[in-house]
Amino acid sequence: MTEIVSVKRKGKAHDAVIEHKDQRWHCRHRITLVFGSNDVEDLETYLYRDNKVEFTTVKFHQAKSKAIEEILDNCIDEFYRGHVTEIHTTLSEDKKTVAVEDNGIGFPLKMIAPVYTEFRTGSKFKDEEVDEDGFMHRTLGQNGLGAAATCLTSDLFQVRVRHYNSKQEQTYTFEDGALTTKKSKPKTFTGHSGVRVELMLAREVYKNVVIDEDLLRKRIIDLAYNNPGLTFYFNKEKYLFKKGLFELAQYIGGETAYHIGDTTAVFDSTTAKGKTAKGKIDLSISVVIDKASEARERVISFANSSPTFDGGFHQDKVKRLFINILKEKLERSIKKEKISITDNDILTGMTFIIGVTMPNPRFESQTKRKLVRDAQLEKVIDGFMSDNMEKFIRKNKEYLDVVLDRARSRHRFQEFKDAEKISKKQKRKRIEKLLDANERRDRTKCTLFICEGDSAIGGLRSARNKLYQGGIALKGKPMNVAQASINDILNNQEFSDIMAAIGLTLGQPVDFENLRFSQIVYLSDSDVDGGHINTLLTNFFFTFWPELFERGMIQLAKAPLFEVATDSGKIYVESPAELENLKKSGAKIKEIQRNKGLGEMSPEAFKHVLMKGVYTKIAVPDRQRAKEMLDVCFGKDTAPRKDLLIDKAE
Repeated sequence: MTEIVSVKRKGKAHDAVIEHKDQRWHCRHRITLVFGSNDVEDLETYLYRDNKVEFTTVKFHQAKSKAIEEILDNCIDEFYRGHVTEIHTTLSEDKKTVAVEDNGIGFPLKMIAPVYTEFRTGSKFKDEEVDEDGFMHRTLGQNGLGAAATCLTSDLFQVRVRHYNSKQEQTYTFEDGALTTKKSKPKTFTGHSGVRVELMLAREVYKNVVIDEDLLRKRIIDLAYNNPGLTFYFNKEKYLFKKGLFELAQYIGGETAYHIGDTTAVFDSTTAKGKTAKGKIDLSISVVIDKASEARERVISFANSSPTFDGGFHQDKVKRLFINILKEKLERSIKKEKISITDNDILTGMTFIIGVTMPNPRFESQTKRKLVRDAQLEKVIDGFMSDNMEKFIRKNKEYLDVVLDRARSRHRFQEFKDAEKISKKQKRKRIEKLLDANERRDRTKCTLFICEGDSAIGGLRSARNKLYQGGIALKGKPMNVAQASINDILNNQEFSDIMAAIGLTLGQPVDFENLRFSQIVYLSDSDVDGGHINTLLTNFFFTFWPELFERGMIQLAKAPLFEVATDSGKIYVESPAELENLKKSGAKIKEIQRNKGLGEMSPEAFKHVLMKGVYTKIAVPDRQRAKEMLDVCFGKDTAPRKDLLIDKAE
């Protein structure tokens, strides 16, 4: 081992100045060590406003808020011990003075000064301490710092203790961070026992001593939700809840709130001294499901009534199990559809409300913003989620469908991105079956006829206006895109040719300025098969480019079913009913030719159709209703289609 080399120093070396600072100085000048940030920061949270919960970003002063909460937390600890039923909080009109009072049992009067002016003075240091039933106490304060730190950083801190056992009360007034102390003489009290603290924070420490009323109200209401049966008053407003955090979920989401459940778990623990003690953990989990929302998930979580703004073990564990159980449940569906489910597919639009009450919770710091891992809590959460999620799944099948739809949409979006590259290449290829219009300058004058079969395109070729009319032939019935993948559609030659001919790209909105045709007209046989072809084409165009219908670009041409030769010339008739009317009109009919299809039409009949110029526009007054109807007609679920056919038959 090498030796340390001595250093030759020039001149005189000055010793460091060693100082001793008392608790008051250290607390007031290093408040961040106890209460966290002493600066104003942005905090994503929620506020209670006008019978609703508003999720928003607020200006948050961590240290100042924590100083007030420490006094409230002491009241909650007394509630956990079974001594408190009411907590009253008052904020002065100038928002600078706060008073907190409970009806607990108080504590011995001789301990008032040490409790509020000396660190490491309190009643909750023994982790193994148990109640009369043998259960370890559950508490918020374990370090003996909070109340003393609040007092030492206050300009005025007045505390009145009414001790139930001695029937005596005494009031201490600490000024300027307890530099000055005044106290009344002990006396017998009448009325309720308990502790009352009134304080004004020190301007020297916190700079701005005005208390945010909305955030203080939020803290009190949160405490009321976390502690059902405990009555709170804030400036005479009463807050009392019976269902706990599920009521908070209902307040946020109404009927969309679902209570996964509550549980109380008991476990045996061995203390550091080798003693055995019983522990009790209460767990409550609710969710709000907003199926229409695209916002990321929110989590409202508490540990022993303290808001864990930065989450922690309980929050991470619940979310992960929730996700894994749902993925496992949907595993068969996603394999069948060849899609994948991400965490966001499950969590989008969700709000989790999680509450844990347990003995000896461990946080990352005195601010209690993040809960650390606990082995007993992990067992409780594992068992709870395993026992309760199956019921949640049974009751929320629609939500599972939403998750699958999100996965499908995401998968489809990726397919569209890939399709865009392929479609751009297809646009540059020569389309063999396209009978193009010759106009080059103004393609808005051009019409594309989608014809049924090669024989129809032959008739169109001789009868059309070559400058403005083009055509493309279908070979049989087109694909049902509702039950096809994007790749299937891209690999379908007919749809690929139609998209390239018009200038359409899958997954992209219509580029109207660069379309090659301004009218797309179906021209099919006047029979059931022709009608089916027309609806399949409509399904294709509406699924990917519904805006074409809004501009009246998708149209239907009716081919004449009959060609009737009369003394005055040829008349083209579209239906048997129309033919009967013609016969009754007294027209002298020489010959009637019935066209079974477009291939049997005469060149004159084709010219008659093409010369019209304006055809029946397929209108979509209600886009959502149209989508629903196409889903019924072409979707994978056959039941709605059967119901529709039976209804029409009746």
